Amino acid sequence: MNDSAPAVSLAQSSPTVGTLRERDGALEWSGRQETLRIEPWGPDAIRVRARLGGPVLPDLPGALAATRPDSPGSSVKIHSGSGTLTNGAVTAEVDADGMIRFLRSPGGEELLAEERAHFWWPGSRLYTATGNGYHRLEQRFAAYADERLYGLGQHQHGLLDQKGAVVDLVQRNAEVSIPVLTSSRGYTLLWNNPAIGRVELGVNGTRWVADSARQIDYWITAGDPAEAQRRYTAVTGRAPLLPEWAAGFWQCKLRYRTQEELLEVAREYRRRGLPLSVIVCDFFHWTHLGEWKFDPAEWPDPAAMVRELAGMGIRLMVSVWPSVSPLSENHPVMDQKGYFIGTEYGPMAHADWPDKEVAETVQVAFYDATNPEARDFVWSRVRENYFEPYGISAFWLDACEPELKPGFPANLRYHAGPGLEVGNLYPRENARAFWEGLTAAGEEEVLTLNRSAWAGSQRYGAALWSGDIGTDFATLRRQIAAGLNTALSGIPWWHTDIGGFHGGDPDDPAYREVMVRWFQFGTFSPLMRLHGFRDPAMPLGPEMTGGPNEVWSYGEEAGAVLESYLRLRERIKPYVLAQMRAAHEEGLPPMRPLFLEFPRDQRAWEVADAYLFGPDVLVAPVLRAGARERTVYLPAGARWTDAWTGEEYPGGGEVTVPAPLERIPLFLRDGARLPVVAE
Repeated sequence: MNDSAPAVSLAQSSPTVGTLRERDGALEWSGRQETLRIEPWGPDAIRVRARLGGPVLPDLPGALAATRPDSPGSSVKIHSGSGTLTNGAVTAEVDADGMIRFLRSPGGEELLAEERAHFWWPGSRLYTATGNGYHRLEQRFAAYADERLYGLGQHQHGLLDQKGAVVDLVQRNAEVSIPVLTSSRGYTLLWNNPAIGRVELGVNGTRWVADSARQIDYWITAGDPAEAQRRYTAVTGRAPLLPEWAAGFWQCKLRYRTQEELLEVAREYRRRGLPLSVIVCDFFHWTHLGEWKFDPAEWPDPAAMVRELAGMGIRLMVSVWPSVSPLSENHPVMDQKGYFIGTEYGPMAHADWPDKEVAETVQVAFYDATNPEARDFVWSRVRENYFEPYGISAFWLDACEPELKPGFPANLRYHAGPGLEVGNLYPRENARAFWEGLTAAGEEEVLTLNRSAWAGSQRYGAALWSGDIGTDFATLRRQIAAGLNTALSGIPWWHTDIGGFHGGDPDDPAYREVMVRWFQFGTFSPLMRLHGFRDPAMPLGPEMTGGPNEVWSYGEEAGAVLESYLRLRERIKPYVLAQMRAAHEEGLPPMRPLFLEFPRDQRAWEVADAYLFGPDVLVAPVLRAGARERTVYLPAGARWTDAWTGEEYPGGGEVTVPAPLERIPLFLRDGARLPVVAE
């Protein structure tokens, strides 16, 4: 039906006046000054937008492309008191009051339904005016007693199933907001809104909140988790193919202060015959913050450094921050051209930070990554100072939440919109600056290391790590859930600082045990990077560094174990790269919760301390001090082989296996082979 098709009034069937019509293949309901648009959005998926005071807005910032993807076979039907839109595996049913139920099709089982805020309130979508056409938005759904909920990006609460949690939708160091949920009821939902807010996953209802935005916008698909991942990544973008160099071991610490110091570490790996793929040049290597170039006093010959590293088969990654000191040569021109994040009140300085040549901190600004011209400018400086003269193409995009102090998003003004409406978008657009710059320069392998992300970051080659976290077993335990929920949020390139970040004494036997167990986990993470701010530490400033953090820094016994896992990572690189190809082609993450492969096994939905690495390897990290055995649940529907001993076990039950310090429990599925034990 076209735009001139007659609308169906529902006034006779409901005390609330509502009108339904088909418009361009979508189902629209209007009433109470609200417009609700429900349309097919890719195979087996539906997009819902709702706005008060006019038609829905088509081009607001979000994770979905502006052009609707093909949805073959979708259909709209309007009845006397309701309407339906069916698109493959999912149907949206709209009643006379504009309330939506999502059903599995065929079959008609309820997947998810909107729920009223109160019996006298006419609907589930609430709009509280914040001024100038903006509203505090609430979208309410029913709760289900048996439902489990996963995703939402990366958080440090330690929960895999987040039912019962309240999660802020805001970017912070170690807390990454990606507003997508996968449900055990058989649906995945993306809150397609970069606004600051929260999601409440209560036992008495689910509520999504945007503190100030112009319309509600979400996307839903039906199916098992693996099917949903394929569809979700198809509409938000899939990761490019991981460069082969990135699948190996990365060496990093806070921080190598000079060119010679960094090179000597690389040479020592070479002397010891240890594999090393990447070494990282951390912050304060610059002249001034926001000049994005090497300080020649500490890095006198970057070209020679890059050549020597390349001769050893090692790639250099360089830290690039989005903040700009007033001492930087770039500050005046960026200020004049409006390339900084603005503010509603006060100056454009967003953090106090130390810089070279001054005794006290200075007030720095952050470039506006949502501004295409600002992205181009920053890339032009990076291109001129790193890429063109030295061939450096691997960049660490640290503090890209961005790390504002204080974090008052309501005071921020971005090119893309007010801070409350678009604030979560920043890390994705920051990665985009480097993706667009590198691809325009002819680079075919793009990877940036990011401390934050949003829905769709993966399509710009963004790898994520879990931020500045602690260095104990409790923190290590929390990283399993953090990584699995990140994987279900569309980000396949994820990892942690091996050993954690804040502290850790390489001479302490207790911390050495933490390091060994964390290193084993890192070996079976999508990316493997050793990093941290080890004891003894120095105060924040241009001269700072931490204690040693190389594999030989942890004593003879622990060092021998670490070296064995370096070599194990090299042996399994073909398998790692095969999983990265699956992420690129199908959207399936390398690190997988057990239920992604075994959705019919109810126990698999409960396991939060083990995971699958690809389809064939079950990884059960040792997560407690002193533990020398490990109890593991093996999913039903497969036979499992202990990768160390060759002993076979049926699925569907628990086994307890030895876990001496040198061993992380690993199980291979249905006769799969992996060179875990060196020949």
